[in-house]
Amino acid sequence: EKLGVRTLRTSTTWTTGTKTFEGVLARDVMAAAGAKGTEVRAVALNDYAVAIPLADFERYDVLLAFRMDGQDLTPRDKGPLWVVYPRDAHRELVDAKFDARWAWQLKRLEVK
Repeated sequence: EKLGVRTLRTSTTWTTGTKTFEGVLARDVMAAAGAKGTEVRAVALNDYAVAIPLADFERYDVLLAFRMDGQDLTPRDKGPLWVVYPRDAHRELVDAKFDARWAWQLKRLEVK
């Protein structure tokens, strides 16, 4: 949270209506870590893994969300962290290709 908490209102494929997410910008996490590369591999608690182009974090305000509608995310509701794209702000994000990048129950990011 020391990186600055941001708020994002957007719909998702997995929830009803527009939700309010709070978290940190993925680009800020990458900058703070000194990450260099072209791709981030997001790995979930269940070992689901997806490759996310690092350019997504620069182009879009992608959040590593830890709250939804004022409630802390837990593993039962896609927490402790959920990769959240601002899909309502960018028509191109309403696509299965981007939906696959919404890794939830995030346990680590690997920069390649």
